[in-house]
Amino acid sequence: MNSKWKVGVVTGAAALMTASLVGCGTGSTNGGNAVGSGKTTAAQGKPMTIVPAPYGSFQRNFNPFQYQTTANGGTFGFIYEPLFYDSLVSSNQYALLGKTATWSNGNKTLTVKLNTAAKWSDGKPFTSKDVVFTFNLLKKYPAIDTSGVWSELTNVEAQGDDTVVFTFKKADVPFAMYIEQEPIVPEHIWSTVGNPAKYTNPNPVGTGPFILDKFSPQDYTMKANPDYYGGKVPVPEVNFPAYNSNDSANLAVAQGEVDWAGQFIQNIDKVYASKSPNNKYWFPPNNVVNLLPNLKDPILSQKVVREALSLAINRDDLANKGEYGYVQVASPTTILPTNKDWIDPNLPAADQKFTYDTAQAEKLLEGAGYKKNSNGIFVSPSGQPLSFNLAVVSGWTDWDADAQIIAQNLKQLGVQVNVQQMQYAGYEAALQSHKFQLAIASSGGGPNPYYIDENVYASHGSMNYEQWNDPATDAAFQAFESTSDPQKQKEAMYKFEKIAAEQLPAIPLFYGGTWYEYSTKNYTGWPSADNPYVSPAPWSWPAAGIVIMHLKPTN
Repeated sequence: MNSKWKVGVVTGAAALMTASLVGCGTGSTNGGNAVGSGKTTAAQGKPMTIVPAPYGSFQRNFNPFQYQTTANGGTFGFIYEPLFYDSLVSSNQYALLGKTATWSNGNKTLTVKLNTAAKWSDGKPFTSKDVVFTFNLLKKYPAIDTSGVWSELTNVEAQGDDTVVFTFKKADVPFAMYIEQEPIVPEHIWSTVGNPAKYTNPNPVGTGPFILDKFSPQDYTMKANPDYYGGKVPVPEVNFPAYNSNDSANLAVAQGEVDWAGQFIQNIDKVYASKSPNNKYWFPPNNVVNLLPNLKDPILSQKVVREALSLAINRDDLANKGEYGYVQVASPTTILPTNKDWIDPNLPAADQKFTYDTAQAEKLLEGAGYKKNSNGIFVSPSGQPLSFNLAVVSGWTDWDADAQIIAQNLKQLGVQVNVQQMQYAGYEAALQSHKFQLAIASSGGGPNPYYIDENVYASHGSMNYEQWNDPATDAAFQAFESTSDPQKQKEAMYKFEKIAAEQLPAIPLFYGGTWYEYSTKNYTGWPSADNPYVSPAPWSWPAAGIVIMHLKPTN
């Protein structure tokens, strides 16, 4: 199993991804300046209503090891915290339970100094023993080690109450993200719960800014932790009501019943923003949505075919029609706009922007010996028609529309595309088993391009559904992993960018958006395009806890 787990969960009409950390320095793992979680002494405002997504009725599950699956929103970030968190939309690194992290021993030893001002919400002190206990729990119960940390670690030990030392099997600097973003649990409670994978943790005790107050299947609330080490929590109470569908949740958001939401809303300016000057939204890019070709297919394995398919796709229509104008067209480099400083300055301009040119696509295929049959469909030199099934999830309305646009575009080229709308479980199974021809699929996310690309393109990548196996690609990622020098990491990614742009192992379409709506009626200080300090969605755990600590009441 690949040790680099895909970060985040897929939900709603597209992929919702979160991630974190890389690099090194004497003050923080990424060489940047670690900043606090938003420590404040401001007065408190009004209670806040949050709808991360329409999850239906709630189960009383606050197990932080299940925060990506069955645990309730707020479990990670509001109640439990990691050591550090890196923003996905800026260069900020947030020091939470950790203060500093330093590499040594040829980037095989990571030493973390802890924030001993933190304490558990039952008053017990937080120490290095809790951190060591948490990681040993992951080792004892591999089912909760979803990031595969023990495939990379050999040892975790405490040095006094305020220091933890992580020893790696080999240099793998970006894997620090998965170490530093594990939720930490209290030894004095979790040592008695048995198998943590089966524990729902109904009465959670954490270090975060909130404490569980009331719970029912239709609604639960958390109140501010009066002893939070980060300072006075500006929001006195957060409320999570249950919604069964996008329609019901969107209606509540539009009617001003929700302060913070993570919904995909069609015609958002008319439906939401126009209803009040306090209604705001921001959809920053967080991943890459690709057209994946199965590279074991004898036709799709040919670069000239992939180039022709790419040329014939009208990405502007995908962005403006299928995605309602909420997203940006992707670059052949796969690099997000928020990571534009990672683009190789010497990369040819032709490798940095896609062209829509059906006539040129026809010439490419004809030059490779393809000819159209009586039905206007290109046929390979061996007599095989260019006809492919395109897998997409049924009910993901934007992706379903995108698939139809792609099918129409490629029909104009002379390629038959049969859109297969599948239930999510079947779609995911088809990707995992590589039993597809074409599929629309998103990458993971992360604070820099490595996290977005490694899982998709490395030969052992957990999201390498297309089955790209290229020594030069693997060498670029390995070079990145072996160093904590930011410039050398960029140079490693430069090599990959050229491969991605010129070989098209996957065909980037557009950047996936982070759905996020918020109201400035009761609070200011929200993340925005003008102040992109951290990933803004209320489902972006644990970043949501950082957002809360940056807010300021309006009255």
